[in-house]
Amino acid sequence: VNSTLLQVTPCAFDYAMPDVMPASSFEDLLINDVPLIDTRAPIEFAKGSFPAAVNLPLMSDDERAAVGTCYKQQGQDAAVALGHRLVSGEVKAKRLAAWTAFTEQHPNGALFCFRGGMRSAIVQQWLQQAGIHYPRVIGGYKAMRRWLIDELERLCNERAVIVVSGKTGVAKTRLLNEGNQGQPLSGAVDLEGLACHRGSAFGRRVEEQPSQINFEIAVAIAMMKSDRASPGPLLLEDESRLIGRCALPLPLQRVIQQAPMVLVEAPLATRVRHTHENYILANLNDFELAAARPQGDSAAGIDAFGAFATSLREALSRIQRRLGGDRYGTLQAQLNEALALHQQGDPNGHCTWIETLLRDYYDPMYEYQLSRKSNPVLFRGDYTAVADWLTTHQSG
Repeated sequence: VNSTLLQVTPCAFDYAMPDVMPASSFEDLLINDVPLIDTRAPIEFAKGSFPAAVNLPLMSDDERAAVGTCYKQQGQDAAVALGHRLVSGEVKAKRLAAWTAFTEQHPNGALFCFRGGMRSAIVQQWLQQAGIHYPRVIGGYKAMRRWLIDELERLCNERAVIVVSGKTGVAKTRLLNEGNQGQPLSGAVDLEGLACHRGSAFGRRVEEQPSQINFEIAVAIAMMKSDRASPGPLLLEDESRLIGRCALPLPLQRVIQQAPMVLVEAPLATRVRHTHENYILANLNDFELAAARPQGDSAAGIDAFGAFATSLREALSRIQRRLGGDRYGTLQAQLNEALALHQQGDPNGHCTWIETLLRDYYDPMYEYQLSRKSNPVLFRGDYTAVADWLTTHQSG
C-alpha cells in the first residue's frame, strides 16, 4: 500500500508533512485489513470505525469537548492552543508511546481522523519528530465511509446475486459457511455473522451486536472481498430488513427483494434438530464460555444457565402478541418444562416446543412471505443438492 503514497500540500498547521495516503488506496486499505490508528475521540470511535482500526485518540472525550467549546467561543487559534495545553507533558508522552508501539508492530499501517485534518496531522507530526514517518489517510474516516457507501451501491447495482432461502432450520447460514466441503461457498457473505445475530426473535447472541455504522462498514467490506475473490454471483441469505437491531443497507434490501433464489428444503424433524443444535446447545455453550472469561469482562461470572433460560423466555415473549394468548401459553409451558429437564441434564425436551414453534408459527409465516415474492427460483433441493448446485454454478 505504501508504494502508492503522495506528497501533500501544507495543512492548516504549516507543518512539513511526510507522505500522505491518497484516496486511490482505500480499496487496498480495507480489503487487505491494513492496520489503522483511529485518532478520533473514543465517543466517535464507538459510533463506528473500520474492522482493522484501533482507537488511539489524540484527545479524550472531555478534552475534545473542551476544545470544541473553545473553538466556538474563541476561534481556531485559541482552540488549537488549548488542545496543545491539554495534551502535553506526561499525557502527550503516554499517547506518543502508544502510537509509537503501534507503528513498530504495524510498520505498513496508516492513521486517520475524521476528515484527515488537524488531529491526524498533529499525531503524524509528533511521530515524525520522534523519527517515525507514518502515512495519513487523505479525507480520513469521512472519505473512507463515503467511498464504502458508494462501493456497496455499485456492487448491488452491478454484481449478480443469488439469495439462499428456505424455512427456519434448513441450515442456510451453515450452507453459506460450510457448503463447499466444510469451507465457505465461493461468493458467500454471512450477513448474520456480521450482525452477530441469528436473524429471528430467538437469534440474540451473548456477544453484543455491532453499531449500525460498524455493521454497514463490515457488510460493504465483506461484499468487496467476495467480489474480488469470486467471479460468480454473490451469495446472500434471505433476510428481512432487520437482523436483530442491525438494519440492512437500503441497496442490499432491494437486491434481496429482487434477486433470483435457491430454496433449501428439509423435513420438519431435520429442521428441529438443526434449530436445537444452534439455538439451544450452541447458545448455552456461548453463555458458559462467557461466564468463564477473566474477571473484568462484562459477561464474566454470570449464571450461565440462568442467563440462557432468561434469553429464551424473553425471546418467546417478544412474539407473544403475534402468537396469540392460547398458543403463547402452550409454548411457554413447554419451554418451562424443557428448561427444568435441561437443568437436570436432559436438553432434548426443547425439541417439543421447537417443533410446535416451527410448524405453527414460523412455517406459515415463511410460506406467506414466499407467496408474495416475485423472485425467480433457480433451484430447489435439500442441503447437499443446493450446495452442489451452487458450487457447480459458481465454478461454471
